[in-house]
Amino acid sequence: MAVHWLNPLFRIGYKRSLEQEDLYNVLPEFRSKTLGLTLQSYWDEECLKSAKELKKPSFCKAVIRCYWKSYSLLGIFTFIEATMIVQPVLLGYLLRYFETYDPNDYHGLELACYYALGMSLSLLLLAVMHHILFFNIQKAGMKIRVAMCNMIFRKALCLSNSARGKTTTGQIVNLLSNDVSKFDDLTMFLHYLWVGPIQVAVVVALLWGEIGPSCLVGIALLIFLMPLQTQFGRMFSVYRSRTAVLTDHRIRTMNEVVTGMRIIKMYAWEKPFAALVSEYRTEEIVNLMKSSMLRAANMATYFSASKIIVLFTFAVYVMLGNTITASRVFVTVSLYGAIRLTVTHFFPSALEKLFESLVSIERIQTFLNLEELPKNTNVFCQPKDASHILKSCQGSSATIPTETAVLPPFPQSSLLSAILGELPLDKGVVKVKGQLTYACQQPWVFPGTIRDNILFGKELDPAKYEKVLRACALKRDMELLPDGDLTLIGDRGATLSGGQKARVNLARAVYQDADIYLLDDPLSAVDGEVGRHLFEKCICGILKDKPRILVTHQLQYLKVADQILVLKEVCRPLLPCPITEQSTRHFCSCMAEHTQTAVEEGRSQGTISTDMYYKYLRAGANIFGLVVLCQAHAFCIPSLEVNAKHVFSGLTAATVLFGLVRAMLFFYVLVKSTETLHKRMFDTILRAPVHFFDVNPIGRVLNRFSKDIGQMDVLLPITFVDACQVLLLTIGVIVVSAMVVPWILILVVPLLIIFLFLRRYFLQTSRDIKRLEGTTRSPVFSHLSSSLHGLWTIRAFRAEQRFQNVFDAHQDLHSVTWYLFLTSSRWFALRLDLLCAVFVIILIYAYLGAGDVGLALSYAITLMGMFQWGVRQSAEVENLMTSVERVMEYTELESEAPWETEKRPPLDWPSQGLVTFDGVNFSYSADGPVVLRNMNAAFLPREKVGVVGRTGAGKSSLVSALFRLAEPQGKIYVDGILTSELGLHDLRQKMSIIPQDPVLFTDTMRKNLDPFNQHSDEELWNSLQEVHLKSVVEELPAKMETLLAESGSNFSVGQRQLVCLARAILRKNRILIIDEATAHVDPRTDELIQRTIREKFRDCTVLTIAHRLNTIIDSDRIMVLDAGEIQAYDAPYTLLQDPEGIFYKMVQQTGQQEAEDLLASAKQVSENPSTQYKNTTNVNLVIHETPM
Repeated sequence: MAVHWLNPLFRIGYKRSLEQEDLYNVLPEFRSKTLGLTLQSYWDEECLKSAKELKKPSFCKAVIRCYWKSYSLLGIFTFIEATMIVQPVLLGYLLRYFETYDPNDYHGLELACYYALGMSLSLLLLAVMHHILFFNIQKAGMKIRVAMCNMIFRKALCLSNSARGKTTTGQIVNLLSNDVSKFDDLTMFLHYLWVGPIQVAVVVALLWGEIGPSCLVGIALLIFLMPLQTQFGRMFSVYRSRTAVLTDHRIRTMNEVVTGMRIIKMYAWEKPFAALVSEYRTEEIVNLMKSSMLRAANMATYFSASKIIVLFTFAVYVMLGNTITASRVFVTVSLYGAIRLTVTHFFPSALEKLFESLVSIERIQTFLNLEELPKNTNVFCQPKDASHILKSCQGSSATIPTETAVLPPFPQSSLLSAILGELPLDKGVVKVKGQLTYACQQPWVFPGTIRDNILFGKELDPAKYEKVLRACALKRDMELLPDGDLTLIGDRGATLSGGQKARVNLARAVYQDADIYLLDDPLSAVDGEVGRHLFEKCICGILKDKPRILVTHQLQYLKVADQILVLKEVCRPLLPCPITEQSTRHFCSCMAEHTQTAVEEGRSQGTISTDMYYKYLRAGANIFGLVVLCQAHAFCIPSLEVNAKHVFSGLTAATVLFGLVRAMLFFYVLVKSTETLHKRMFDTILRAPVHFFDVNPIGRVLNRFSKDIGQMDVLLPITFVDACQVLLLTIGVIVVSAMVVPWILILVVPLLIIFLFLRRYFLQTSRDIKRLEGTTRSPVFSHLSSSLHGLWTIRAFRAEQRFQNVFDAHQDLHSVTWYLFLTSSRWFALRLDLLCAVFVIILIYAYLGAGDVGLALSYAITLMGMFQWGVRQSAEVENLMTSVERVMEYTELESEAPWETEKRPPLDWPSQGLVTFDGVNFSYSADGPVVLRNMNAAFLPREKVGVVGRTGAGKSSLVSALFRLAEPQGKIYVDGILTSELGLHDLRQKMSIIPQDPVLFTDTMRKNLDPFNQHSDEELWNSLQEVHLKSVVEELPAKMETLLAESGSNFSVGQRQLVCLARAILRKNRILIIDEATAHVDPRTDELIQRTIREKFRDCTVLTIAHRLNTIIDSDRIMVLDAGEIQAYDAPYTLLQDPEGIFYKMVQQTGQQEAEDLLASAKQVSENPSTQYKNTTNVNLVIHETPM
């Protein structure tokens, strides 16, 4: 009962910082899986019942049916606690004894002792009962929240593709972070909606017996407050609805920004995204500020209501000709005090939380009602006969036997989607016999070890595992990685190169003992040599006895296919494609030389410094504003003294008005602080180097922008203001009591010392628990984000339950820290209340005059609740300040170079497009390995240069160095200007890039093409015409203003690539970098992109990084990289004359016919060199020599 089992933990926490290993196991009653399945069963019943009655299912009804019994029992105890108003009655009897004090009245003395004993016991009983009750109420709220989180994640794994277009990762994160947390608060106050009026009725009866009809004045004022609070509650609901939608948009945008940071930096698009987030945040703050002003009014009402009520009650009482006595005054004040908390705090809080929770329930219900992917009833596990029949949408059918089928060009992924059951059929059926497995086009890996990613839940068979590693060309990688296959993969595989991710993705599919293998273009992300190895040793080796459907653009492999299924482009609705591994997190560089490991989330140590409080307040007000705030609170104390003596009604009114202004001013400053810190954090995130995003999971960053900012928006201002006002009121109570009864300080001083020691002892552990609660929350969001990106793979492998179990494990760990936080708070509060009870008991048995004992006891009882509440709130402020600490940590991250510097390039720079590398070494971080070594090269104006090399040779690192994604050592010149002297935006805006994996953002097509609004409609349509996308965009509902789905998922990969090409056309820069842009597109789109590049960029310097040698064989020169060094740099035909050269070997690995075609193309280029290249060579050399 006294939570004594926490004592060992507090002793550990007092000696050192707590670690995750110090935590206990989750209790069975709080297990995520158990709670989620229980609530899910009630929701399923509600859905079935509603379907029969042809009405919309109500999630609210399901929640009520699930929890009403246990929560109703808590309501009975709430009622008992609220109606046990014995202290004021006993106080009245005790005071009457002192008013008519007679030394010889032994019977009166005996009764007074009984009254004193009754007060003592009631104080102790209520102290214990209150904490048991509130602890169980908090547990009830925690259970509801955990169950809802489980259901939301379970639903996310089942969403159909059309439903995915109606929600976003940001919205689901907001549901998991902010919406469900409303129920933690709701359960605390909900019972007071019915207990409050009953408690008022009981107090009215007691007051009528004490002061007669005069009590009706005070009650009338109390009753007037109730409808006012109801109106406040409705207004909170309105503001909550608006804020929730805006928070969804903000977090969705933040998710895309963090996910797409590499591309945003290369495009120099930080400012438009900052403006977009700022727009959402500004609207969010407007609604937050309005609701905060309502809260300020609520709080001012709470602190001033008792003063107004007592003033008016006794004014009427005296006017009716009655005489005021000490017993009547103090009993009346105590009775009003008994219901003041309920009427002015609990009841309005219940209304506020109820309306906010109804909004959250509606949002969760809308999500839970989204369409689910239908269960694939046409999949039959019959491994003995694994051939399958596909009946297409047109009604035709094709039988694909147990040999490899190769499917080029356009809607090939849609075919696999239909087989997997991900694509809804207009007509016809898809029947599959046998167990499927699937390797997606854009590689997906999840946080964990490489071994975990390959086994994907299967038992480890060492012989089979070794065979798969060799077949997927991963054996050498495992030897080079620091921990082999136990190396931890960062969020979305940030620690692996693109080729490594592709091979891990393939190995996962191969390791599964399936009947049919669907391989969606697994060879595109690797070079020719590795591609041939994968095809021969894996697809046609280890899988040779299995039916394989291989989607590929590598036409040289078609000769070994048993059947070739050619798909023509068809009109198809724009449905979301799988949002798999995005380019934006793609981290290509040397696979052996460059291996990063995801860093653990840091935690601050020790107390929250005074400097942290100052920085927090300083963010919302200048020095003058802070002085005004301090003065506002200083006036609180003398006003108490005057009111305590009931002298001037005018001063009471002034105090009320001043209290309202003070509360509003404080809330304004704290909301402004949050606004400022959010802006600073976002600005810092935008300026952080790319390395930060490679080693920090998305969930960790989103946690700050969702949960931490959410607590700073709502909880921290209320708690901060409450703690300040309560502590100052406590000081006022002590001052008034000490002036009347000076010896009371003999008790107060040691009590204060004990309180402060307890607070310090408690905070040493509680702060660490709160910090652990923050860090254990991040994996929940990271797992959600990762799972949503790999949804097709998870469902193809039937791994939904396993990922649900991982989510439950993450949530159970968070539940442990949350439960410890609740129990530690009760441990602290119970001890404070018991100390206060002892303090009051000592006062009760002291001998005083009637007025003195009345004042001392009434204030002591007030002090009992107020003192411990103030100390608890101050501790809660410190716990919530850990959110400020975490946000502040992200406002002080390392920053990349400035966006603009004093040295600005000419407006027409670069006019020629000469790029020179002079002794360049490049590393992604200060302590990271060097991935480019001693690079000396020049890319001449209007020259077309191909960059080739095996997977991990450093090709993409060359681009990163050019764009200064990390600062290179050595010198890079563009048209003779040293790039390191320029601002990053001046540099990056003057170069165009078509990235390896295309990225679109959730905005209009117009904003995706031209976020700065620099181009006319005609220019935008012309750019789309150039890339053959005009007709596609014209078919969209709002054409150019159509809002794209999250990550542009309602376009195919090829179409997204064409949008990136249109961006490059619009920018009209002299330098174009193409980073394996055609790796995932079919030959037709590839040819289209290459032709457009030749036509639109013939006057530009073009660097093309490619795995497909046919795309760069007609280049003026080819740079061959190996292990971060230049192995060769010459014309293609010249390089092909060296049989020992890397490039020659790469060409030979494409196959005899392809090699002959490439040799012929290279020879043709050498015989007909680029005219413009020849004409400018001499000029270029002069410019080239200057920087070298």
